[in-house]
Amino acid sequence: QPELGKPMRNCYSLPGPDFTYGMYMHKRDGGVPEAIGHWDSVKAKPRKRVMPRDFVAMGRAAVDEGCTTARDFALYYKYMDIRCKDKGILRHGGKAPPGMTFGRPPRPSTPFFDIMQHRFKELWMEEQRARTRVQHVVKKKVGIIGEVRENRTTFLRTHPLPVKEESFWHLQRFEKVWAPHNPSPDQRQLA
Repeated sequence: QPELGKPMRNCYSLPGPDFTYGMYMHKRDGGVPEAIGHWDSVKAKPRKRVMPRDFVAMGRAAVDEGCTTARDFALYYKYMDIRCKDKGILRHGGKAPPGMTFGRPPRPSTPFFDIMQHRFKELWMEEQRARTRVQHVVKKKVGIIGEVRENRTTFLRTHPLPVKEESFWHLQRFEKVWAPHNPSPDQRQLA
């Protein structure tokens, strides 16, 4: 019978406190801190990326070799395999070079004192003054060289074409013919 208030005893004796249950790993057995700090992860083996075939370069090379028919091109493509060059691979062994950052560069800081002193307005005003000086010099040079040649439009504006006189010719059947039964008042006096 088991003792009152105590669990029933097992018939096997337990090993001592220095016994490790499970498999003992000499290199990694560090307990909970080791398990939390170092995860057992499978390291990926670097695979060589297979790039697609570069048909443009193969076509050029086939023409240089003298291929003219579709069969010649097919044979050339079968035995000469030219691949596209991967421009995205970093040249430093897969790692970014020191000092290299990715993304957009930050915009330069706003010169606060220039804003307070209206420096941008002054720069703009200087540009406008310089532009007007250049335009004034150009106008003087044009005046020295000579007048601008007239084109057809300006000539016609200053010398308009003569107005075409309207002809009053009509077909005879549409003209009013004087008839003796309907004389005009002048002709009545004559008659």
